[in-house]
Amino acid sequence: MSFAAILLVTKPRLELRDADSGKRYAAWLIRDGEEFSIEFIHSVNQSPVRDTFCVDGQLIQPVATRFFGFGAGMQTSLEPGQHMERDGDALIITGFTQRFPALNYIVGTVSDHVLYIQDVVISLRDLCGQNAHITIQVQKF
Repeated sequence: MSFAAILLVTKPRLELRDADSGKRYAAWLIRDGEEFSIEFIHSVNQSPVRDTFCVDGQLIQPVATRFFGFGAGMQTSLEPGQHMERDGDALIITGFTQRFPALNYIVGTVSDHVLYIQDVVISLRDLCGQNAHITIQVQKF
């Protein structure tokens, strides 16, 4: 196998799939260290929450979560190494250390989940359908 073939085989991509069937909805070539975000309207406090992630090899690391109010389902205390700061009315938590092999979401039934990746904004409701169970993970091909 040539060096060029090896590079093609190991290029990572971020894949969005149906969690049950494995059907691929979309994929993006992605670099190690590249960030993407998922935003949704919180069901209790009815304000936007944006979770930002970073690709770390084949794992996904949370970078920051930005939200506008505490409520059921929102982080209420900081873990060691985490920091909270204000940006206007928003609260931003950073300093996450865990990494995940995949992220799982149920696309909103009342409000949409939106993916921000590589300067593109994608409605997950339009792409996958309302109430779709999805998995986001890094694959090498």
